[in-house]
Amino acid sequence: MRVSLMAETGISNKDLIGDLKSELQRLVESIIEESPSEDETGFALNVDRAIQTLQTLKDVKKRENQRSSSILEPHNRIVGFYPQEFNCPLTKNIMRDPVIVSTGVTYDRCSIQKWLKEGNRACPITQQLLPSPNLIPNHLVQIMISKWCKNRGIRYPSPDHPPLLLALLKTITSATSDAQKEAAWALRSLTKRLPSFRAHFSEYTEFIPQLLSPLTQSEIDPNLHQYLITTLMNLSIHETNKKTVAETPLVIPILLNALRSGTIKTKRNAAATLCTLSALDTNKSLIGKAGALKPLIDLLEEGQSLAMKDVASAIFSLCINDENKGRAVENGAVRVVLKKIEERVHVDELLVILAMLSDHQKAVVEMAELGAVSSLFLLIKETKCEQNKENCIAVVHRICLKDENTWKEMREEEGRYGTISKIVENGSSRAKRKAKGVLDRINMRRAHTA
Repeated sequence: MRVSLMAETGISNKDLIGDLKSELQRLVESIIEESPSEDETGFALNVDRAIQTLQTLKDVKKRENQRSSSILEPHNRIVGFYPQEFNCPLTKNIMRDPVIVSTGVTYDRCSIQKWLKEGNRACPITQQLLPSPNLIPNHLVQIMISKWCKNRGIRYPSPDHPPLLLALLKTITSATSDAQKEAAWALRSLTKRLPSFRAHFSEYTEFIPQLLSPLTQSEIDPNLHQYLITTLMNLSIHETNKKTVAETPLVIPILLNALRSGTIKTKRNAAATLCTLSALDTNKSLIGKAGALKPLIDLLEEGQSLAMKDVASAIFSLCINDENKGRAVENGAVRVVLKKIEERVHVDELLVILAMLSDHQKAVVEMAELGAVSSLFLLIKETKCEQNKENCIAVVHRICLKDENTWKEMREEEGRYGTISKIVENGSSRAKRKAKGVLDRINMRRAHTA
């Protein structure tokens, strides 16, 4: 339904807008009412139609605004026409969507978001560092502007909030359990398919607390829990969302609770969300300090096959941060990782974690005490994967440098099987260097003993 075609029929903008709103309402209700168990084809079609209807409505409203802009826009240019508090400090124009930053100053949302996206981290007026990018709607100022304009017959331009998203969030925050599940399922599907839906959550930061509000209750339906955590995972994929999502106060505690008490699918998606969020270095520290490594390591030890890979990826990503390596070691990561490697569970991923943790002195001592050297030599002889051999010999090299009690075991392995010499001859360049370092250490110890 194109605006140009509708205009040719002689229908007024007012009537057309009314028809479009009715159609949009019908489509939104259809999307919410669809059962999660039904085929998704009809759902996708309704979503596409809703988007097209929204675009048409936007075109019609834009045309109407252009006709009436002479009522409002000239006043924006008249200094002192509006009360000072109605103008954005950055643009000096009336605020369409006033929001408050953490310093207490109110700005128009679009202008302060542009300021922040340009890399600025200080409040433009106070020059104070903004500890959080969260923007809180200033409803009082918006009501004051709206009333002031209405009393003077001036058209106040309201912000372009996404109607479908608002309807779904309203259902999640205020409806019954069944309606909440249907709305959550719809949001899960929309945020998976449509980048534009994911982007809305960075533009309107109050949407994330609304999305997660059911999870603050003492009891939660398992399916609703899963849908909301999966939606959060979808949001975290969007690059501009990572910082906003992680710094929303509810998010990390809710994800850690999901790791402990969710269904296996919920646990898996919570781990995947933490992994995705930890792509940002600042988030690595934030997530580690919140205590995420303990439930992740516990879940790794639990050994749920569906979740193991996502859990291992999250642990690896977090442990790139040196402080998190220490936290992982303190929470038993060495013992659990070695045990799973010995059980030949996700060896590729867990060997990388073990090699990373071997930078930590306490981790190396624990590896030696737990018999890691013999386990790693056994794996070297079994595996055909060159990357795994490289990681094994890298850990053995780190142990021989930091724990002299293991050199006899290494010498006996070399004397009986020539395991280390074979790597020096046939391994990758890095593996050769590490293996040669182990042999040099063994020979040095032998000469010293003699």
